[in-house]
Amino acid sequence: MISHGKDVKVFTGNANPALAQEICQQMGMRLGEADVKGFADGEASVSIYETVRGSDVFVVQSTCKPVNDNLMELLVMIDALRRASAGRITAVIPYFGYARQDRKAKARDPITAKLVANMITAAGADRVLTMDLHASQIQGFFDIPVDNLLGNPIFVDYYAKKFGSRCEEMVVVSPDVGSVARARAFAQKLHMQLAIVDKRRQKANQCEVMNVIGDVTGKDCILFDDMVDTAGSLCNAAKALVEVGKAKSVHACASHGVLSGPAIDRINSSDIQELALLNTIPAVDASLSSKLKYLSVAPMFSEAIERIYQEISISRLFD
Repeated sequence: MISHGKDVKVFTGNANPALAQEICQQMGMRLGEADVKGFADGEASVSIYETVRGSDVFVVQSTCKPVNDNLMELLVMIDALRRASAGRITAVIPYFGYARQDRKAKARDPITAKLVANMITAAGADRVLTMDLHASQIQGFFDIPVDNLLGNPIFVDYYAKKFGSRCEEMVVVSPDVGSVARARAFAQKLHMQLAIVDKRRQKANQCEVMNVIGDVTGKDCILFDDMVDTAGSLCNAAKALVEVGKAKSVHACASHGVLSGPAIDRINSSDIQELALLNTIPAVDASLSSKLKYLSVAPMFSEAIERIYQEISISRLFD
């Protein structure tokens, strides 16, 4: 028995409408009618043009750049749907912004990820569906259920088809110590070896020294991370693999392509042959870089939405 919502409806803001449309196509339904725009002074304006009374409503909205505008759109849409008597509201946030501010790194720091979680809950969301949170403990910042999907299976499928039997001879590389657990889980599924790029400053005002932990000599490597922002760490890790580790080639993949500032230029001039990203954030113009490859998360999110609506387990999506 379905305990929430007489039917399912999907709405979107302006963060990633192409992904929302693709999710609806996968589900064989149309995108909900809504107008999300801004007033002249920058305030968010939301109009819902169809009834949602008693419906199980999913709002697809990544909080990517412009982060604050997209976050406000999400909050205002949730509020509008709650006041329109939606049966249940799920915030579908493929990329959860502010996730890197998950702890106090120094005195008087905010924990902004917790603040954002409080805002989403206060707006009226009943549950959250997201993907590859930068820190898994953010799930505990919410007082409502959180389903954190993993991009890992999408990359496993992509590289298994791309390299086939060669996979067992390749090496998965974590670009820093903090991403080791994520990279290890990926490597185990493809039966690859694991290596780590360790960077440290020996003394103040000295350049970082890059060390490669593990044998990558003459190997094809895959750098695995959760996001690429300015691409500095990723490109430096690729350089270390080639120059220090003597790797044969370097591919890279990450769930979220934030690609801020000099990221595209760095990727284009790096030793990375291909950077595979998920479309949790809208794709950049293909003319800017021939090294970028986007993989769709729409099939995974559409199945997760259908399972949440039917009140059945989504754990099989993690395999």
